[in-house]
Amino acid sequence: MGEKVVAGGFDLSDRQRYRGKLRECLTGLERLLAEQRFDRPKNLMGLEIELNLTGADGMPKMLNAQVLERIASRDFQTELAMFNLEVNIAPHRLTGRVFDRLAEELRTSLAYADRKAREVDAGIVMIGILPTLDRDDLVSTNLSDVDRYTLLNDQIVAARGEDFVLDIAGVEHLRCTSRSIAPEAACTSVQLHLQVTPGRFADVWNAAQAVAAAQIAVGANSPFLFGRELWCESRPPLFQQSTDTRPPELQAQGVRPRTWFGERWISSAYDLFEENLRYFPALLPICDDEDPHAVLDAGGTPKLAELVLHNGTVYRWNRPVYGIADDIPHLRVENRVLPAGPTVTDVLANAAFFYGVVRALAEESRPVWSRLPFEAAAANFDTACRHGIDARLIWPRRGRYGGTTEVDAVSLVRDELLPLAEAGLDAWGVDPADRDLYLGVIEERCRRRVNGAAWQSATFRRALESGLSREAALAATTKCYRRLMHHGEPVHTWPVGLPEAVPLG
Repeated sequence: MGEKVVAGGFDLSDRQRYRGKLRECLTGLERLLAEQRFDRPKNLMGLEIELNLTGADGMPKMLNAQVLERIASRDFQTELAMFNLEVNIAPHRLTGRVFDRLAEELRTSLAYADRKAREVDAGIVMIGILPTLDRDDLVSTNLSDVDRYTLLNDQIVAARGEDFVLDIAGVEHLRCTSRSIAPEAACTSVQLHLQVTPGRFADVWNAAQAVAAAQIAVGANSPFLFGRELWCESRPPLFQQSTDTRPPELQAQGVRPRTWFGERWISSAYDLFEENLRYFPALLPICDDEDPHAVLDAGGTPKLAELVLHNGTVYRWNRPVYGIADDIPHLRVENRVLPAGPTVTDVLANAAFFYGVVRALAEESRPVWSRLPFEAAAANFDTACRHGIDARLIWPRRGRYGGTTEVDAVSLVRDELLPLAEAGLDAWGVDPADRDLYLGVIEERCRRRVNGAAWQSATFRRALESGLSREAALAATTKCYRRLMHHGEPVHTWPVGLPEAVPLG
């Protein structure tokens, strides 16, 4: 959420006042939009990556406070659990050799963090879900010692009123319960930010929703949880279930989950902020003293603190963000679809694909969302999470006859979306060398049908075939992954299986 939140209780008057402040913020946002007070186009993008800490044995290490103290950089901060960190890269203009510059920054930052982590016998792993996590790792006592996480946990638990149920049926079936939101910490992701003007926001968000399934298909990297092989990208069902404030009765009534794909295409950024207020009760009713309309009347820029805080507790896969830079408000689309990793090159290939294809789709004269039912986009997302690179997706049929058809995700990406991504990156002014290098990684994943999830599953099975127990096979897979991640070659080039043992003597 990024806000400084102090733990404490809330009473009925706090919630009533907060609801009123939220409405004031929403009408303040409406005024900002009507008065065209937002920043002009700057083609800015940003990047955040959530990370895991493990020991040399591949097991999680609850040491983020000690590691952060040694890193001593504002670029790194805590995440939900003690085995998590997050690295934030400053905004960059989406042009020229931006991806190569980002690659250099990320490699430098991660190598430095890993060196500091090694001082306490830990190391950085960039992966969607750490395969070696156990249920005992994901308990409330392992949440980071930060007030906002404690308070958020307490409020979600109170809203639900009973244990959380994790029930994910994939290659294997996991069913268990949790007394806290700690299982959410297993989900480590990449967040891609794109600053957009209000006039372009709806087209960009709709495009991002339409291609979310394709992003997952080529980028899945989270097949394991608690020793079970589940979906190729198990983060979305895990995130939804571990933050679900709805007991079964409210689920049966159709009440929306706080982790949400959405239910319709939009025509304005306002639609999303308004839905967040209409559908979701406040979890953290903390009020600011600001009067947003008085600030606007005086010609200033309101912080809209309540709206921003509430928005951060609704976990859309493409989230609207209101921000302020140099006292000028702006809007961003925050793409939260992708898992972390496997390598810096893979992360930036996923980013190049996203920024390119969203630009191209948002500018089409007959946009994809006018031809694809929203329900199909939501079903595609679920299908891609389950099946990854082998998913089959619903997509608008080419030609004059219209309608939709089922298509292999790899064929869709390779034949239709990659050419669009190339055109989109050209429109941003990205250097052809960057464009070809990073989109080439996506093309090779499609050609070989390999992403992080496919490599993890194949390597785990090889480890089992070699005679290792499940626990030992998961640990060995994680250690091999960590070594190859730091080596840096993209995942489609990784050899499947564990390295050969070196004979003694």
